[in-house]
Amino acid sequence: MRSWRMLNKRNLAILGFVAMASLAAAAPAGAAGPQVNATITGLALRGYDPVAYFTDGKPVLGDFSITAQYEGATYRFASEEHKALFLKEPAKFLPQFGGFCAYGAAAGYKVDGDPNLWKIVDNKLYLNIAPPVAARWNQDVAGYIKTANEKWSAIKDKAPSDLQ
Repeated sequence: MRSWRMLNKRNLAILGFVAMASLAAAAPAGAAGPQVNATITGLALRGYDPVAYFTDGKPVLGDFSITAQYEGATYRFASEEHKALFLKEPAKFLPQFGGFCAYGAAAGYKVDGDPNLWKIVDNKLYLNIAPPVAARWNQDVAGYIKTANEKWSAIKDKAPSDLQ
C-alpha cells in the first residue's frame, strides 16, 4: 500500500505530462502488438541490445545487421554472441512490462521506457521514462514493482492510448 500512496496527485500529474509527451514514442497496437513497447516498425528498446545490460552493465546500441524477432518485435544486438544468448533464453533479457516505464505501469499506464534510464532488480530489467520519474521510482523500487506486477495483467493487452 505504501507504494500506491506515493502515487499522489503531484506524481500523477508528472506522469500524465510525461505520458502525453511520449504517446508518439510509445507503440500503438502495431507490428509488435500492445504488450511490447516498440516503434511503429517493430523496433524494441529503441535499438539497444537487451543482453548488454546484463553482460556489460550498461546500455549499448545494437548493430542494425544483428537482429532477432521475438513476439513480433525486432531486437538489435551488439554481437552475434549476445543474439545467441537472447535466443536461448529471451525471458531472461527482456525488459519487464514490455519495455514500458515501470513507474507508469505501477500507475496503470503504458508510457515509453527510456533505455538509458534502467535498473536491474532481482535479475530483471526495468526502464523508466524520465529522470524525475526514475528518481521517484527509486524511492520505493520494491513497492512500485509489486504494484506494477499487480496491474500489468489488466493493462498488458491494451494499447497505450486506451489507458488515458
